[in-house]
Amino acid sequence: MSQPSAVLAPVASEGPTAQVKAPPATVVALIAHARGVPSIAREAFARECDALQGNDAVVIVHTCHRVELYVALEAFGDHELPKLPPRGLRLEDAAAARHLIRVTCGLESAVLGEDQVLHQVRTTYTARRASQPLDPVLGRLFQVALNAGRRAHGWFGGSKRSLGDAALDEIERRNGTLVNQPILIVGAGSMGRLSAQAAVRRGARVIVTSRTADRAASLAHDVEGLALDYAVDGTLPAVVGAIVALSGPWQIGALDAQGLVDGSATLVDLSSPPALPDALQEQLGERFVSIDDLAWGPQIELPGALRSRLEQLVAGSGREYCKWLLARDSLPAIQAMSEAAEGRRRSELEWLLRRLPNLSEEDRALVDQMSHRLVAGILHAPRSRLRLDDSGDLGRAARELFGI
Repeated sequence: MSQPSAVLAPVASEGPTAQVKAPPATVVALIAHARGVPSIAREAFARECDALQGNDAVVIVHTCHRVELYVALEAFGDHELPKLPPRGLRLEDAAAARHLIRVTCGLESAVLGEDQVLHQVRTTYTARRASQPLDPVLGRLFQVALNAGRRAHGWFGGSKRSLGDAALDEIERRNGTLVNQPILIVGAGSMGRLSAQAAVRRGARVIVTSRTADRAASLAHDVEGLALDYAVDGTLPAVVGAIVALSGPWQIGALDAQGLVDGSATLVDLSSPPALPDALQEQLGERFVSIDDLAWGPQIELPGALRSRLEQLVAGSGREYCKWLLARDSLPAIQAMSEAAEGRRRSELEWLLRRLPNLSEEDRALVDQMSHRLVAGILHAPRSRLRLDDSGDLGRAARELFGI
């Protein structure tokens, strides 16, 4: 494995500041996150990434706040990587691995410790493996990250917070207590359900509408709320806040839209790109909160001991993956060294047996066994050291010393 490509190593030269770039990266992650890249630009980047879906060396993680492309460069070949949008981030090798592990552990989320991203990464990885082969470099990376994420989320106590909680925090901050207040949930998918459940925990009265009437009715029943017909305009009652969680535009009727504009409700759109029409966003003004706005919201800080424990888990998991990569790169050297030694052993054994033609079969077997043990003993230490080669230097030295 190469060293992280951002590192520059000095080399001997007549110039005192001469430098040479580290070897090419093994893994690259292209990151477009809501804290730097707006929703529209993220979705455009996602469309470029989707064009690579058929490549075995690519995995795309796409959530409401992030679009992340992970690439195993050696297997990716000469294909062209998508262009990162402004303020996107390129990470390589260890930095890319640490980032994905932090994501699955909930440390890169707008709501620290939420487990929705872990579920989304797991679903992405499972679907990706089921659809086509996946390069082992990425397969191992996602396995390590998911294992770390499962461990990390077992350490968070109490009810898990979600983006729905962050949306309700914003509504509560602007409109006061939600106890016995009407909250509209637009969408009955996983995020809509999480938002509705979080609203119930705060004592709010939940109103649900969705493109699929049966799902809206089911969610309303589960939270002892009210279901509204999505298609009927003018039936939306006054609410203190609304949370929109749709996978497409909200086809809100003119009467209901005007009612929201004339009222005092805060609307939080958890969709990416936003589901609310641009005109309605403009009319709502400061009462409209986008998914990108939540990315910059206040964090509930983790206890110091938990934060330290999580950071140690991230660091340890990152080292585990990097060691696997390095050991994987050492295998060709180990194999070539072993094959070269075995070839020499056979050659010397044949020479010896020609010189001693009268040896019995039993003695021949003993000589053959002794030669095997001799070679294995000599190679034991080099093989062991190569498997623990954290820098790749020993692998390169072995190739040079043994001429392999």
